[in-house]
Amino acid sequence: MRIFLLFILLLILPCHAAVMEGGVSKTGTGDINRVIDSQTNTPIAGAKVTLPKQNFSTYTDNNGAFELKNIFIKDSSVLAIEKEGYRPFSLTINEKLAAQPLVLGIEKSNVHDIVISSEMFHLGDDNFSESSANSGEFKGKSIGPFYSKTFMLTANALSKKNYLVIGSIIGIDTLLARSLKQNTIMNSFSSPPEVYFNGKKIAEIQLNGDGQRIKLPNNLIKAGQANEITIKTGRNMRQTAYIDYDDIELMNLSIQSE
Repeated sequence: MRIFLLFILLLILPCHAAVMEGGVSKTGTGDINRVIDSQTNTPIAGAKVTLPKQNFSTYTDNNGAFELKNIFIKDSSVLAIEKEGYRPFSLTINEKLAAQPLVLGIEKSNVHDIVISSEMFHLGDDNFSESSANSGEFKGKSIGPFYSKTFMLTANALSKKNYLVIGSIIGIDTLLARSLKQNTIMNSFSSPPEVYFNGKKIAEIQLNGDGQRIKLPNNLIKAGQANEITIKTGRNMRQTAYIDYDDIELMNLSIQSE
């Protein structure tokens, strides 16, 4: 089985508003935070905006505007957008980005999209250092070293390209993540998280980031039946006395078809 290594582009953001669409940054204008339709650029009212780590939530007004009032963001934090009829959206922001006006473009969902989880969950063993990637922004306790979920795919799925989309993932401590300064661990590194579809390994996730897409091989799809996605976190490769799982957090898992 071919393993797809996923790479996230490092984006240099301008000092004015940035439009975020699925992890892609574009130059925008304005001086307020807004949520817009990514196709029409029209404002979206009533979208829920959350910062899970900070236990903060608000809703956009009739102009798609929202405020991040009295929110302290030091390190990278996940910001999520929810709106009925739209695909789940999340973005990892930091103090510098949060200080800018944000324009967040979200996509309309289609009838074949499946939301697996819109919650943030923690994989690992709750044993991590302050040097671990985004460790200061972890939201909750670990649910264990892996996450599995079953879902139905219709017969139409075989005529489409289907992707597992991970809205945001933080905490990965691979060698590649370390080389790109996503963590400050000096003396150890972890194997990458692994993604399995119906029991077959289809991907490794090397970097933290947003909007990561993993193609589901059509030959593994069980049309009209239950299918299963499993995500396993990595292990500390320098620890041999016992299994030391890498602690990571994920948010907004969905199946999207094209």
